[in-house]
Amino acid sequence: MKHEPLVLGIETSCDETAIGIVRGRTLLANVIASSVEEHARFGGVVPEIASRAHLEAILPTLLQALSDANISMKDLDAVSVTAGPGLVGALLVGVSSASALALALDKPLYGVNHLAAHVSVDLLTHNKELKPTIALLVSGGHSSLLQVNDITSSIVKLGETMDDAAGEAFDKIARVMGLGFPGGPAIDRQAVDGNPAAIDFPRGLTQSSDWLTRPFDFSFSGLKTAVARYLESTPDYAKSDVAASFQEAIVDVLLLKAVRACKESGIDSLVIAGGVGANSRLRALAAQRCARAEIELAIPSPALCTDNGAMVAALGSLLLSAGARPSQVGLEADSSLPVEVLSLS
Repeated sequence: MKHEPLVLGIETSCDETAIGIVRGRTLLANVIASSVEEHARFGGVVPEIASRAHLEAILPTLLQALSDANISMKDLDAVSVTAGPGLVGALLVGVSSASALALALDKPLYGVNHLAAHVSVDLLTHNKELKPTIALLVSGGHSSLLQVNDITSSIVKLGETMDDAAGEAFDKIARVMGLGFPGGPAIDRQAVDGNPAAIDFPRGLTQSSDWLTRPFDFSFSGLKTAVARYLESTPDYAKSDVAASFQEAIVDVLLLKAVRACKESGIDSLVIAGGVGANSRLRALAAQRCARAEIELAIPSPALCTDNGAMVAALGSLLLSAGARPSQVGLEADSSLPVEVLSLS
């Protein structure tokens, strides 16, 4: 019987202190300690507060994950950690902790890319063979279209946001509407009772010239401005209609470009990953459009869309199984690590 590696993953790129443990592609533990409530009164993540929260949470989160998986640290085959991109102070907590564990246990260390890990987590939900796929990665800090030829060795960036990421736009409009932080879930809840066609908000980078020059890039700053101006000029606006129409404008553009990327690349598989992947309208509309276009759709469960340690452990397990070169103990965090760099050697 083929040995399936037991890998522990540490994620501290933003405001979640997360530890995941996988055996091969089987999830054994996924523990998350979030500091989101500490940031809510500021309307966004405060890097120094996030770093301090990670320092306080890292050990109890680790012990809980080991307990949930019913293993001891000596059972591990490798340690994986998010090395970037993210908030540098937050990343350093995870990278330092992972280096210490790997050194003490004399186990290989994999410093992995946060964005690639988001795509990898889908592999924990099924046993399908690994094959090329288009990945739509949407979160508070990133909105990208990727061509994943091999999750352990080759990712090509097709396009990315030119300004605000989709999740960032959700946060900003939710703040203007007084819906609180984080904005994505708040907008999603508010939109349930709204009409997505009530207000015709703009779809950025979807004019004919845009499809010729930047077909897979995104821009949400114009949409954000249009919504803000609508709110200023319409004192008695219906929150649910604004939320639904704003959400529809974002989701529509994301899927227009994702489906087109599949068609032009000849790849009939789409993975949606990242925190915005938990959005109910994105999930529903993606299912409709992919079925119509005969594209195989994969979206992790909402709990695995947001930042988590399981995704980091999953990518570490795949890299270990593929014979990838481990990282050096004491590796440095890279807050702007390009998505094409899957792991640091």
